[in-house]
Amino acid sequence: MRSKSKVLFIVEVALFSALASILDLFSFKAWGQGGSISLQMVPIFIMSFRWGWRGGLSTGLVFGLLQLITGYVINPIQGLLDYPIAFTLVGLSAITAKSVYKSAKQKNKFRMFSFITLGCFVGSFARLIIHIISAMIYFGAGAPKNQAVWVYAIIYNTSYVFPSFVFSVILISILVQAREEIIFYRV
Repeated sequence: MRSKSKVLFIVEVALFSALASILDLFSFKAWGQGGSISLQMVPIFIMSFRWGWRGGLSTGLVFGLLQLITGYVINPIQGLLDYPIAFTLVGLSAITAKSVYKSAKQKNKFRMFSFITLGCFVGSFARLIIHIISAMIYFGAGAPKNQAVWVYAIIYNTSYVFPSFVFSVILISILVQAREEIIFYRV
């Protein structure tokens, strides 16, 4: 990586992490033990498509560390699971970055949007799994009587991660439709 692109990469990780934090301020927080419907994953997804693995994982980690400072932490391990680990894994959306780029280059919009959606799903699902594990270990007491803790953890966390995924895909689709180059960076 050339010096100019290294600087651009670091600046974009910082800016997109800050943007994720700002988007989190406008989230719908209706859950008692944390979790909210938010567009905070959008900048991580965009960095995953712009820079691949390095961009997505780095932005997710930086944002997760910022969330750790302001988030709901009852235990250091729970804090690490719910914030830096969960949001770093959102960067796994980069798994489809090359396919998104290739589809765009071939002017195949349907395929490009399909790979964007798939990548966003992979990142969201990875985040969901970590939140479920954390909920089963640390928040099981919140489960209603006569309901298994794992069922409670799945329902609780899916109730905000899935809508966040859907809204994120919609916003990214609108942004890419307006300016496709938003998700592409090539030195």
